[in-house]
Parts: sequence; structure tokens; C-alpha cells
Amino acid sequence: MTPTEKRLRLRAILQGNATISPATVFDALSARVAEASGYTCGILSGSVSAAIALGSPDLALQTLTEFAHQVRAVTRACDLSVFVDADQGYGNALNVMRTVEELEHAGLAGLAIEDLVMPARFGSQGKPENISTAEMLGKLKAALTARRDPSLVIVARTAALRVEPLQQVVARMRAYAASGVDGIFLSGMKTLEQLDAVRAAVTIPIVCGSTPGIQRADLAARGVRFHLQGHAVLAACAKAMFDTYAHLAAGNGPDGLQPILATPETMARVLRLADHEHWEKAYLN
Repeated sequence: MTPTEKRLRLRAILQGNATISPATVFDALSARVAEASGYTCGILSGSVSAAIALGSPDLALQTLTEFAHQVRAVTRACDLSVFVDADQGYGNALNVMRTVEELEHAGLAGLAIEDLVMPARFGSQGKPENISTAEMLGKLKAALTARRDPSLVIVARTAALRVEPLQQVVARMRAYAASGVDGIFLSGMKTLEQLDAVRAAVTIPIVCGSTPGIQRADLAARGVRFHLQGHAVLAACAKAMFDTYAHLAAGNGPDGLQPILATPETMARVLRLADHEHWEKAYLN
């Protein structure tokens, strides 16, 4: 699929009548495995990017160059419609323009720009803070201006539910929606009351982060079409590596690992071995 086709598929999902959850992906192999498992959409979050690229927590330490490199590694390897969390756009509104240019060029289907102060400023004592609505609107308008393919999905992500009264959050959402973005991304949502208040204020699609205790059916009934489920696959990969390394470090042979390993046939499928064998015969012999 072309990048535009992937973007149009994501747009169709946001405008559709079903709620889907994307697969957490972070490199070519994870993208291939997700696609082989039946997913059509993937997400690369800032937290997963930091863990994979830097081995660090989610503190906005990775650079745009590192992030774009990861995105490109994923998009070139699969036909997933990839959505990314582009954090705060790596700086001010002009940095946001550069972020959109780089990530669109990397082939993603959609991106979110967040209103959280990132990285945390000196003296904030670890408390989340939002930039002003006016500054965020400047970032969103800059993002829309930088977009070259009109099918690219640009979403305004808010952390305001963590730090502001609901009335203020709703006012922010109205302003963000009026900027022309393609959707609102609610992170930190804890109650359906919060979702209902935002849904009553805006008509554009709503994306939700993890929502512990809230049923998927309730989200679907309120028009949520893209619902993140956390990034359990990353922790699963880490545990699998720990278990495998521990097994081998203890002097055990690889034969004992067979029950937990992907079969050679599965690995050949996700590595597209048959394609490479065909190309070798066609072009090297």
C-alpha cells in the first residue's frame, strides 16, 4: 500500500462505526508480526520509542531524528496504518512543522501533538503541566500548514484531564477542534462523565488512551473509534528476553527453549524469506 492509501484507511476507521485498537509496534519485526496476526493499524508511542531506542523511561529524551528513523523502519516493512505519538512536536510551533514534515516523509498515517509541557521544566517537581491554549493552537495550525498530503491524520492530544477542571478541558477541546485538526486524543481519562462532556462539545473523532475500568462497548457507543490498550507487548518482549537469557546463562542448551520460540516457519513468514529467495534467483543467478 502507498502512504496515502494507509492514511485513507485510518481516516475511514475514524469516520466508521466500530472501535479498533492498534498494535504496539517499534521496529520492522514487530510490525511484521502484528500484521501477520491480523492487525491493520499500529502505534508507536513516545514511551515505547524511548524504551527501544534509548532504554530510558518516558522523559522526552529521544530526538526527532531518532524517532523518524524508528517510524521509517516500521512503515517500510509493512502495510499497517501507523499512528504515532509525536509528543509536544519536539519544541515550539516551528519545530512542530519540522516534525510533521519528517514524520509524513517517513510514511506514517497519522500523528498526535500533545499539549503537555515536555520535557518537564526546572522546578515543576514532577507535576504535569499544560502549555496555554493559545500556544497549543499555534502548534496545531503550524502542523496543519506543514502537512503536504491532505490525507495525513493530525490529532490534538491533551493531558488536560490530569491537571485542569473538566470545564476548562472542554473549553480547550472546543478550541482545538476549531483549529481544523482531524481528531481529539484524550489521555488520562478516568470516567465516562469526562468523555460525555468532551463528546458534547466537539463533533470530530475522539481517540482514547488506556481507560482502566471503562468498558469498550461504552466507548464505542460514544463514538470512540481508536482506543489504545497500553503497550503490554513491550513488557512481554522484555520478559521473554529475560527468561531466554537466564536459561542460557545458567548453562542450559537452546533445545529447552523450543516450546516458547517462534517456529522456523513463522520466522520465515515474517522475514519474507520466500520473497528474498525469489529475488536471489531472479537477480543474482
